[in-house]
Amino acid sequence: MMNDTWDRRRFLKRMGVAAAGVAAASGIGLLARDRGRDEPPSGRRTGQRRDFRRGLDRPDVDLVVARGDPDAATRAAVGALGGMKAFVRPGEVVVVKPNVGWDRTPVQAANTNPLVVAAIVRMCLAAGAGRVVVTDNSCNEAKRCFTRSGIWKAASEAGADVVVPAAHMFAEQDLGGVILGRMPVLGPAVRADRFINVPVAKHHGLAGFTGAMKNLYGVLGGRRNRLHQRIDDSLADLADFVRPTLTIMDATRVLVRNGPQGGDVADTEVRNQVIASVDQVAVDTYSCGLIGLKPADLPYLALGESRGLGTTRLEGLKRREVS
Repeated sequence: MMNDTWDRRRFLKRMGVAAAGVAAASGIGLLARDRGRDEPPSGRRTGQRRDFRRGLDRPDVDLVVARGDPDAATRAAVGALGGMKAFVRPGEVVVVKPNVGWDRTPVQAANTNPLVVAAIVRMCLAAGAGRVVVTDNSCNEAKRCFTRSGIWKAASEAGADVVVPAAHMFAEQDLGGVILGRMPVLGPAVRADRFINVPVAKHHGLAGFTGAMKNLYGVLGGRRNRLHQRIDDSLADLADFVRPTLTIMDATRVLVRNGPQGGDVADTEVRNQVIASVDQVAVDTYSCGLIGLKPADLPYLALGESRGLGTTRLEGLKRREVS
């Protein structure tokens, strides 16, 4: 849902500044190429965009906030949207993409709670999924992240195939963004029928907040730190490239400062919430408040809204709270 009041001239000016800033940087082979004459009037390429919502009806409820322990809240959140069968068809391959970025334990809240991940895997299989893949491109050493987070064990026991990335799994693709052009993409993360994004709500030192849109960084390879040169524009590009079937935010325990790695349990707070929607922008808009931020503090939310990726106007949504 695009915000009709968005100042187009200001938006285009910001995009121009972003492109100029990236073009000035050294070694920008990962980022956008010069635009050609035959590109769309908007200046954005179509790229190889992945829309994992195709063929599905939009739920009657726009945003669900469920409260309780991780397993119960996750099941209640999806149930309030119509159940997993509304999002997964029999025989489909489903990617479940948690945040497994850091060599941290669940109590440190740097990664998605493994109980949330396991609940989603079980619901997908119960809905008839032919295969469920759990994967992420970690920032710290991958095997340690998958092990210490508890996600490898929990997801495997729930019936998922856990895929720890290796170099041969990445292939360069065109993200078709204003800033992001050709980059290495994790094949197992995008070669699926459905994609369920499962971030954890937490503070981020550069972006301010890392949630649904930021969690999509885990589908990329290469030198991802380059994307931080224009973090807001890059996040909008990335969320435009991957449009998840469903977003399920783990806010059972949140990292309120010193993110995204954290490490000190004193930096975490228990919220006991799971937020679910097909609208990734709305999920981030709601969830950033759990660490004391406002949507206006996160420019990438407005950029996502301007591209029709979702809405920041929660008052216009059909919301439901369950426990």
